Amino acid sequence: MPEDAPETIAEKKLNPVVKTVLEMGPILAFFAGYVILKDKVFTIAGTEYSGFIVMTAVFIPLLAASTFVLWRLTGKLSVMQIMTLVLVVVFGGLTIWLNDERFFKMKPTMIYLLFGGALGVGLLRGQSYLSLVLGEVMPLDAQGWKKLTFRMMLFFFALAVANEMIWRTMETDTWVKFKTFGLPIAMIAFFMAQGGLMSRHSTEGDTPKDKTPKA
Repeated sequence: MPEDAPETIAEKKLNPVVKTVLEMGPILAFFAGYVILKDKVFTIAGTEYSGFIVMTAVFIPLLAASTFVLWRLTGKLSVMQIMTLVLVVVFGGLTIWLNDERFFKMKPTMIYLLFGGALGVGLLRGQSYLSLVLGEVMPLDAQGWKKLTFRMMLFFFALAVANEMIWRTMETDTWVKFKTFGLPIAMIAFFMAQGGLMSRHSTEGDTPKDKTPKA
């Protein structure tokens, strides 16, 4: 292989609109299907399944397909995308197998506890795992990454608590709306609230060496 071959391999870029559709499409499809089927009961092989269970069975392959398309279009997947798919398959599968919607409702809790715990372990080791995921789009210095990672860790834990409180104390309709709209809005609001930190610790104007995310 020629010595300059690595430089000729361009990283695949994806249209932001296409990326958003692939990431949010399965979630919105689940919501729409649930609204249509929530009051219906389906008898399959002698077992009755609610509309929620049926849409869970639809959601799993939809998410798997969208994740596969993202991988084909970009050539890579983030750790968060992979772990989300794995947990959806595991908890969604348990929901269908045991015909118990509680497992699927617990899935966001497990995801956020896992991500928050991973960020916490990284901080204990003096590292920012978040910089490995977002370093290309959010150029920050080492101190900025540690602060943002700590805040993100607390935010993930807060989302886990919120999910547990909502699915355990409120109706399924409320949880579905929270999962579909509340969680994405909370995530957007969180990053918007970090504008001051990003401005103070930005390395946008630094040399390429200085812009490399530090642990």
